[in-house]
Amino acid sequence: MYIRICIALCFLFGAGGALAQLQVPDVSKVQLANKYYQGHEYEKAAVLYDELFQNTKSSYYFDLYLTCLTESGDFEAAEKEIKKALRKDETQATLYVQWATLLKKQGDDEGAEKKLQESLEAVPASRADYIRLSNAYLNTGSYDYAEKLYLQAPQKIPGENFYYELGRVYLFERNYSKMFDTYLDMIRNDENTLSRMESAVQSAFRLDVDNSLREKLKSLTLQRMQQEPTVIAYNRLLIWLFLQEKNYTQALRQQIALDRRGLDESPMIMELARIAARNDEYTEALKAYDYLISKGDVTPYFYQAKLVRADLLYRHFSVGAVGAKTSEELAAEFEKCFGELGYVAETQILVLDYAHLLAFHLNRADKAVELLEFGMKMPRLQQIEIDELKTELADVYVLTGDVYEAILLYSQVIENNKTNELGDQVKLKKARLGYYMGEMAWAKAQLDVLKASTSKLIANDAMELALFIGNNMNLDTTSVPLQMFARADLLQFRNQTESAWAVLDSLQNEYPFHSLQDDIYYRKASIMEKQAKWTEAASFLEQLVADYPWDLLADDALLELGNLYRTKLNDPEKAQGYYLKLLEDHPGSVHVSEARNWYRQLRGDFDTQSEQDVRVNETIN
Repeated sequence: MYIRICIALCFLFGAGGALAQLQVPDVSKVQLANKYYQGHEYEKAAVLYDELFQNTKSSYYFDLYLTCLTESGDFEAAEKEIKKALRKDETQATLYVQWATLLKKQGDDEGAEKKLQESLEAVPASRADYIRLSNAYLNTGSYDYAEKLYLQAPQKIPGENFYYELGRVYLFERNYSKMFDTYLDMIRNDENTLSRMESAVQSAFRLDVDNSLREKLKSLTLQRMQQEPTVIAYNRLLIWLFLQEKNYTQALRQQIALDRRGLDESPMIMELARIAARNDEYTEALKAYDYLISKGDVTPYFYQAKLVRADLLYRHFSVGAVGAKTSEELAAEFEKCFGELGYVAETQILVLDYAHLLAFHLNRADKAVELLEFGMKMPRLQQIEIDELKTELADVYVLTGDVYEAILLYSQVIENNKTNELGDQVKLKKARLGYYMGEMAWAKAQLDVLKASTSKLIANDAMELALFIGNNMNLDTTSVPLQMFARADLLQFRNQTESAWAVLDSLQNEYPFHSLQDDIYYRKASIMEKQAKWTEAASFLEQLVADYPWDLLADDALLELGNLYRTKLNDPEKAQGYYLKLLEDHPGSVHVSEARNWYRQLRGDFDTQSEQDVRVNETIN
């Protein structure tokens, strides 16, 4: 061991120069130098950067040292240092770029041009050196030389390609046609670089205020597809462009076309369907699933597509989308699906969907109870999946009026899920049930605890209901109005819309000056929306805003009015007006961000990225 230590010490002391090169810089000195540099005190910074370079031999500090000399006007010293460094190693091509900058500062443009040309000739034939020199060009605005550098690369470094780097140069030059052509050449050469191209062109698209660049790339891609139909990368790029536009119809058409050419596109079609469904494009998502199912069980996605398709049909129905199946048609779909897939752990989500359909839409609560009890006995279910079924069963009992059985089941689920989101969801359901039953103080106490839930959605719902109860619970000597309102909510939960409406009417007539009046308008608007009566819904919301402009629900009503006129009533001008009113009258509302976003879109604003936001990526790829 002693001998090994002696050898190591001899090596270190004998290699003093190498050790000095590896010396760690003085952090305090670096910070002070940077402070001087950022404050444009270049003479002071130059002294420190020189010391740092002498200690570390890092080209990074040397470059900063030269920059400080140049910026401070000490051209003679800067040129001397550059010449000295080049005598040691004339292949340091970036030094010629520094020299060119120095000459330009002195007004010698011809000399600067000569030095830039010399940098092209001096650069070593290595990928790292080419990228380093290119970054120097880009940082000094010498874009034409960065282009020349990469165009000479095939002759200087055979076997290396610089499509991506050259495309980035064209991005800096704002020469988008050449940029697109270069990137299209890149993906033709290697389809695996497609993700790099997509990321790169996004930088250009951020500056594209009128979508002309997106259309240009789409046009160039279609031309390439016609000229080189065997290059699959072009098809994949076109699909990506369609997805950026949320044009799921064309994206799916292209994806299916590839699949029919003998490629197995099943995973991509499945993902496209998921994306479309997340964006409420149910028709295209269903087409994608139908196509996968039509391929038969030769694809591993056959059964998965059947399962997810049935769940999507239910979601399509539950939001009242145009073209959705009727409750009876949907029940038939579920029966068919269970006949093909069976009652197994994988179909647990369908059991939940079907039970809810039976109980809440087909008036078959008895069959829903049987289905859920049977579902809880399916093999291989995890405990949380059993608890989800148990929660739905409790909801059905609330529907049928068996409140105490519902409370028992809710309590069991809460006990089993003390540390996850399902537990908080069921606590919220149990607290809401207390509200339905008129136990206002107890319900509010539970809701106050849930306001700290890790789930933002649960916390917001709990806060909203707790605030509602608190604002209306102690205003009168009697709690009858609030209990009537809760009764209407329970009837609405049970889909007994006419009865709920009658209770709201009675409440409105019997207590015309109660603080619940704006809530009544809001509930009636909600009922109208569920029945797709958009004009009537808007009318109630407008009444709320007119009569109670500063009440708690005013900003909610304004946002909902904006959304209604934007999405359902096809009146973007009115929608814009309601969003603006929300911004002006309720600047502290939680809806301000959403309202501002839609207002700007309707007004025609676009988010752009300044040219200064595009920076040189100095990572050597």
